[in-house]
Amino acid sequence: MSARALMVQGCTSDAGKTTLVAALCRIFRRRGISVAPFKPQNMALNSAVTADGGEIGRAQALQALAAGVAPRIDFNPVLLKPTTDRRAQVIVHGRPVSDLDACDYHAYKTTAMTAVMQSWQRLTAEFDWVVVEGAGSPAEINLRDRDIANMGFAEVADVPVILIADIDRGGVFAHIVGTLELLSPSERARVKGFVINRFRGDIALLQPGLEWLEARTGKPVLAVLPYLHGLMLDAEDAVATHTIEKGASKLKVTALVYPRCANHNDLDPLRLHPEVDFSWVGPGMAIPPCDLLVLPGSKAVQADLEWLRAAGHEASIRRHLRYGGKLIGICGGYQMLGTQVHDPLGLEGAAGSRAGLGLLDCETTLAAQKQLRNVNGSLELPGAPPLIGYEIHMGVTRGPALARPAALLDDRPDGARSDDDAIFATYCHGLFDHPQALAALLGWAGMKEVLAVDFSARREADIERLADAVAAAMDWGRLGLSVG
Repeated sequence: MSARALMVQGCTSDAGKTTLVAALCRIFRRRGISVAPFKPQNMALNSAVTADGGEIGRAQALQALAAGVAPRIDFNPVLLKPTTDRRAQVIVHGRPVSDLDACDYHAYKTTAMTAVMQSWQRLTAEFDWVVVEGAGSPAEINLRDRDIANMGFAEVADVPVILIADIDRGGVFAHIVGTLELLSPSERARVKGFVINRFRGDIALLQPGLEWLEARTGKPVLAVLPYLHGLMLDAEDAVATHTIEKGASKLKVTALVYPRCANHNDLDPLRLHPEVDFSWVGPGMAIPPCDLLVLPGSKAVQADLEWLRAAGHEASIRRHLRYGGKLIGICGGYQMLGTQVHDPLGLEGAAGSRAGLGLLDCETTLAAQKQLRNVNGSLELPGAPPLIGYEIHMGVTRGPALARPAALLDDRPDGARSDDDAIFATYCHGLFDHPQALAALLGWAGMKEVLAVDFSARREADIERLADAVAAAMDWGRLGLSVG
């Protein structure tokens, strides 16, 4: 069979492409339609391990959940994970193939497009519908040559396009009209209409603008989506910094945001917990007094260690522990806690070694073979609470500290705990996802009478709320596509 398809492109980054694709996948699923998400090329440091043992963007794993299918490498055949401002690890069909600078990757796009179309052909042969997400904006004219992420793909695959714009950031009409003006005639004709995202207020005041936009472009406004307050879904890449209204907190938690912070969505259950006062510490910020400090994952451990030290955080971390605070290191954060990080192959820059924080008696050696696996296990805490998650790392850690593991993952020891029980370090992403693991770790950190919170249930409820909003707002007739 040949699937029907629709592509969502955005006037800007963070316009709402990911959430609209997730909503459409859930709407199609509700109608009994087999549907797959697809993002030809993604650039993100938040990633997930697929059922077929590869790595894709975290957003495509979220969309797979909305579609009711297990994540697979074909949903995101090309993933770029930045290691510096000019270089990125290139992952094709779930596996790293090279580390390229921007110019070299531009030349590589012809090869990457072959992988994209292989995945596309497999998905369209299996599913009734494929909902495609673009990347950034199709109006980035400096990237039009060899484009595989937006109109370059849409033209080759002959896919109709919805253009989404975010009214909350302002300039929505200029964004839409300006984007259309920078498209070629064939690309402009491919756009079936517009979706305006994150609207709040009286839509009657917006109506004159909608009428002008339709008259100016000759294309319909397919939906005006409301601003959904409190919507909590996995971030594609940007760190979520919006304020969450909560009552009185029982525990103060802080996490560092280094320049190459990876899989920071690990901390979403902490951010969302109604009894946790959570904050990020980014550039130019000091680590505040807190009960629990978290060092999340990193795509460039040695460079982020250097940043941490330059910011004065090493002394603050030691002071935090001296005053009785607890510390969790996840993946790259775990590697930083050891005595040394060795990079004999120059995987993160010049070959060599860098001193770690020396808080755990272990050393990490970066290796070319990336470890990718979904895991189940238990925490090495009272009651052995269950743990679910995944591993994505290129380091091998050894040393005496590992004799006191943090967890058992598939019946093998993982991570380390300090002798004074102040430090908990693990390679397991998704550490806080299981409600019993979350409660146990908050209890370990000092919270009394922990309120049980199921983050997975919250995610599912928010997907449903998002799908309800899009289904109610979308003018399916004007879209001109039969969706069952």
